[in-house]
Amino acid sequence: MIRTEHNVHTSATPVRIGFEDVVLYGDLLVPKDALGLVIFVHGSGSSRFSPRNRHVAGELNKAGLATLLLDLLTEEEHKIDSETMEFRFDIPMLSSRTIKVAQWALQQPELSRLPVGLFGASTGAAAALIAAADVKTGVGAVVSRGGRPDLAEDALEKVLCPTLLIVGGEDDTVLQLNHEALERMHCRKKLCVVPGATHLFEEPGALEQVATLAAEWFVEHLRPTRAKTEGAWRWRM
Repeated sequence: MIRTEHNVHTSATPVRIGFEDVVLYGDLLVPKDALGLVIFVHGSGSSRFSPRNRHVAGELNKAGLATLLLDLLTEEEHKIDSETMEFRFDIPMLSSRTIKVAQWALQQPELSRLPVGLFGASTGAAAALIAAADVKTGVGAVVSRGGRPDLAEDALEKVLCPTLLIVGGEDDTVLQLNHEALERMHCRKKLCVVPGATHLFEEPGALEQVATLAAEWFVEHLRPTRAKTEGAWRWRM
């Protein structure tokens, strides 16, 4: 069971994350006594304003989880991508930026004590899994919503943290790709199928099921032990 109706009266705080020659923007909300931080890695053609991700983020906040809704593309890149789709399938770039954002979070005084989870959607799921396979990120759990984990390619075998794949029952092609990806993974893993749901989970109650499954997974797996080892949290698997 997850905790609900956590204290989420705090408003989201706009954040600016700069590295190299790129500046990314996000919305950070940290409930009181947060259990962990979930970074949203959006999918094809989406942004931090995605109503689906914002709905899920709200439910995670109620469960006591901090959330960072993030734009992985700059404003200029987003404009180009909306016309050419040039960047949405650039998995190396998206995963590299996800890794940098996770490392940024670990360096923030307000967030450094929180274990990090990644919520990836569509092509963002591949970026999330590649970031999770990078030990420097210290990712404690991953949830994929209608994702393309197959695009993570060889990184699938390197993911060590608990991973939940959520797919709509009517999303036939993506469901098959998730089954195949699941077979390649060696971590604690689970595939949940939402009956009757299509790729965007627009059917009545479908997105609510996604939010519940994601919240339960993150609350269960993003639990730091009391002890720290060499300055980094250890997670219960």
